[in-house]
Amino acid sequence: MIEIKNLCKKYGKKEVLKDINLTINNGDIYAFIGSNGAGKTTTIKSMLGILPFDSGDVLYDNVSIKNEPLTIKSKVAYIPDSPDIYDYLTGNEYISFIADMFDTPEEYKNEKIKEYSKLLEIDKNLNDKISSYSHGMKQKIVIIAALVHNPDVIIMDEPFVGLDPVSTHKLKDIMKQMTKEGKIIFFSTHVLDVAEKLCNRIAIIKEGKIIAEGDMNKMTKNSSLEDIFMELVSHE
Repeated sequence: MIEIKNLCKKYGKKEVLKDINLTINNGDIYAFIGSNGAGKTTTIKSMLGILPFDSGDVLYDNVSIKNEPLTIKSKVAYIPDSPDIYDYLTGNEYISFIADMFDTPEEYKNEKIKEYSKLLEIDKNLNDKISSYSHGMKQKIVIIAALVHNPDVIIMDEPFVGLDPVSTHKLKDIMKQMTKEGKIIFFSTHVLDVAEKLCNRIAIIKEGKIIAEGDMNKMTKNSSLEDIFMELVSHE
């Protein structure tokens, strides 16, 4: 379980996160949506301990990211909104580097690299330099690197950007399978129809405040997520 409690963050005098409170349970595929500049990436980076925050806390199974960051980071994978990775490495070298940082057993690592690279149709390019990759290929490498060490939590910032339709479908299947195993998926997205069909929970953020949160089926019972989102961000 992840608990975000009274999370506040400022850049200078500007308050960009205003008392954020969320609970993400094991087995959740949780969508985090909002307009550009609403605070999604800042929230995610605060959750991961990448950005310090001014007050509040983020707890993973009652363990604070502030008090035991390495303990938590050893169980969490992060897929950023832009796949900025080492161009001078091959895809396989980069994935192996990330896996080794998490002390992933060699046999398991090789098995998962083979499995995920074939599934995402990049197996034939693994030994090419990353500098030769397209944006979508880099995104696939980042995704595989996040999955290969079998994390308990995956936090993703716009994970579907740059992926082709086949890879998008396969990533959604991977996400479903992981949450069946009790893992947590938390991700931001602008693709509202994907969020509506894929996620069981959702939070909407506007100007650093959570303006709606809850069960996806209940929230979209009488209207589409797109209609709900447009109404909330226009009139809240």
